[in-house]
Amino acid sequence: MSRQVLLNPGPVNVSERVRAALALPDLCHREAEFFDLQDEVLFLLVSVFGLSAGGHVGTLLTGSGTAALEAAVSSAVSPAGRMLVVDNGVYGDRIRKIARAHGIAHDAIPAPWTERPDLDALRSRLAKERYEVVAAVHHETTTGLINPVIEIGRAAADHGALFLVDSISGLGGEEFDFEATGADLVVGTANKCIQGLPGVSFVLARRDTTPRWAAHPPRSLYLHLPAYMAEQSRRSTPYTPAVQVLSAFREALRELAEETVTGRILRYRRASEYLRGEFSQMRLEFLLPPELRSNTITALSLPAGWTYPDLHDRMKERGFVIYAGQGALSATAFRVANMGWIEPADLARFSSELRKMISCKR
Repeated sequence: MSRQVLLNPGPVNVSERVRAALALPDLCHREAEFFDLQDEVLFLLVSVFGLSAGGHVGTLLTGSGTAALEAAVSSAVSPAGRMLVVDNGVYGDRIRKIARAHGIAHDAIPAPWTERPDLDALRSRLAKERYEVVAAVHHETTTGLINPVIEIGRAAADHGALFLVDSISGLGGEEFDFEATGADLVVGTANKCIQGLPGVSFVLARRDTTPRWAAHPPRSLYLHLPAYMAEQSRRSTPYTPAVQVLSAFREALRELAEETVTGRILRYRRASEYLRGEFSQMRLEFLLPPELRSNTITALSLPAGWTYPDLHDRMKERGFVIYAGQGALSATAFRVANMGWIEPADLARFSSELRKMISCKR
């Protein structure tokens, strides 16, 4: 199969060295060699984002980003506690669905998918009712919108609530100041901006807040975050992990350490600026104004005369995978992501092919 340039927001194209890391010798997950691998990944997770092992602890899970998110949400709120969710997209709504599935009492601060939340409404709700946890999505993949996580985090801290952040499609590609946000639990995954492969996700937690939630009774056997944290801290693992995918994740974190998070963000920003300049020349309509857009996803209205399936299939024939709009946007919009191991020449070819497609129906 010829190489596909993945312009979807994960899984992403990865480097040859990350792909080659899958081919490590067969390894039992109860042997010292595996725990050496796990320890290095946990160390890199903390250090690559400029954190200290004394201040933060990383916890690994086998599963997609949603697995780590569900583990964090279901573990962070006590049986009698309540959570407040910022919901301005599919993934804010996913946090609410997780809460419902686990019987967690919660409320929401809703906002249209193309707008940031009303911070005054958030502060007002926090002042009126006690919440143990405030949860928000950093990079709302639905539209590529960046939420004001620093302001949300400050509001949560002002009212004594833990701040849980879904940065599954943000970490490694978007600015994220752990200290300024005051984030207590940050959820991420291997196969987006960190440029690893699907199958491993993680939570980065502030050590000084873990006692507030680590003793809660488990709502899930497999997704009880404190169990993973405790076992991994003593060079163990509660269940069988994805050993080979973890090896690839280690290599992706090594790559990120070499490039630096700042360097990767800059590379992604340059790529999105190039693409958006091209989209403007094609007279495509952006769903978000510039000040709300991420570095890595551009949401666009479908060009006149095209349905998403037609445009997707024609571009895939030419080696490029674009992504559909979600929910109410599925019939009117599409998304182009520029995260992953993508060369400038790939983006230039994509722009040229998309321009040809659009021109043929004008």
